[in-house]
Amino acid sequence: MNIRSRNKISADFNMSSMTDIVFLLLIFFMLASTLVTVNAIDVILPKAGGKTENKGVVAVSITNEGTYYVDADKIEFNQLENTLLSKFSSENKGKTLVIRGDQESAYKNIMQVIDIANRNKIKMILAVKGQ
Repeated sequence: MNIRSRNKISADFNMSSMTDIVFLLLIFFMLASTLVTVNAIDVILPKAGGKTENKGVVAVSITNEGTYYVDADKIEFNQLENTLLSKFSSENKGKTLVIRGDQESAYKNIMQVIDIANRNKIKMILAVKGQ
């Protein structure tokens, strides 16, 4: 009598369930990343191409009325240099200054921040909106 087991264990691994999980996670993180808001002042940035890195930055935002913000704190212009020097103290030398000027703000206001950064040898970039 030839008795065989009806249940044969297969050693094959089916990847379809794993790919479903990966695609669901991908969709979740894509949707979640669009909901993340940046802690910054709402200014309309000019458009340009290129990429920037986001490692240890201090943002200076300039509104079209000429109001200055360091990160999210409103600062008078005469206090701006001292505030930036305290943010870029000796232990924070690797940080970068991001200048976020509104597209309608005066060119003079942006140049004053660039002059402060140049005087104090602070590495800086100008923030623009991607195309």
